[in-house]
Amino acid sequence: MIRYLRTFVVAAEAESFSAAGNRLGLTQSAVSTQIRRLEDELGFALFDRKAKSVTLCEEGRHALEQAAQILDLFDGMKRQRGFPDRGGLNIGAISTVQASFLPKALQQFRRVQPAASINIAPGVSAELLAKVDSHELDMAVMIKPRLGLPPDLKWIPLISEHYVGIAPKGAPTDLPELLRTHPFIRYDRRSPGGQLVDRYLKQHGLSTMDTMELDEPSVILNMVSEGLGCSIIPGDLVPVKQTRGISVLGLPGGPLVREIGILARLAVLDRPSAQTLVDSLAAQASKISGQTKRRAARASHL
Repeated sequence: MIRYLRTFVVAAEAESFSAAGNRLGLTQSAVSTQIRRLEDELGFALFDRKAKSVTLCEEGRHALEQAAQILDLFDGMKRQRGFPDRGGLNIGAISTVQASFLPKALQQFRRVQPAASINIAPGVSAELLAKVDSHELDMAVMIKPRLGLPPDLKWIPLISEHYVGIAPKGAPTDLPELLRTHPFIRYDRRSPGGQLVDRYLKQHGLSTMDTMELDEPSVILNMVSEGLGCSIIPGDLVPVKQTRGISVLGLPGGPLVREIGILARLAVLDRPSAQTLVDSLAAQASKISGQTKRRAARASHL
């Protein structure tokens, strides 16, 4: 029910179930369903529904004040100082981060905060944004959101990850020719990372023969290594160089990058355990950035 109350507060501020859904990472239908269930539980309507907008009715305005108080109390309970503070954190991370520098960062974190507990939630960036915004997570390591952030959230950049073309060994090394002659395994256009690829292809007038669409760069890499097609993926956090049967292609028109960083609630960053985790993540991301620059420098001299 706490989740429904948060959805109610956001919908009341936005005066739109669709806008609330965009902010929370939910569909308009999901927001409407949550509000309807909350109304059923309370026994009265919260909104006057019109064709293109919703506004609070009299009962809804009173309920909004109470909902905000309940959420404040609930969040206060989670921060309760009367209990031993072991620096417990709820964090989210996209799959490529979990499979690359997150384990080393947690090792470094544990040396400084040996008693802290951490719960790690997987998810794509849009889901993690919604969970940080709704206080389900304290922070998330994810792709930078394109939209503006609420004032209670902070973005901390970690790494700029470069995209590369990948193809089975023996395939053409010219990207336009490759895309004309081989099936294309597309990075999911519903994700921020996949949207970057889609814009790149359109900007350069490159057509593709789409056969699959996936949201996991590491899975796409495996598909290409099995000869199922070619792709364009972010290549710094997945083992492109170490995967057999793969040719790596540069992308014409300059570098294509996505920014990965930490989205955190400002109130959480005051906690020593949170700051230690941020520092640990930043240190490990810096090592990867240094390795990427050294590889690029060696390649330029070949």
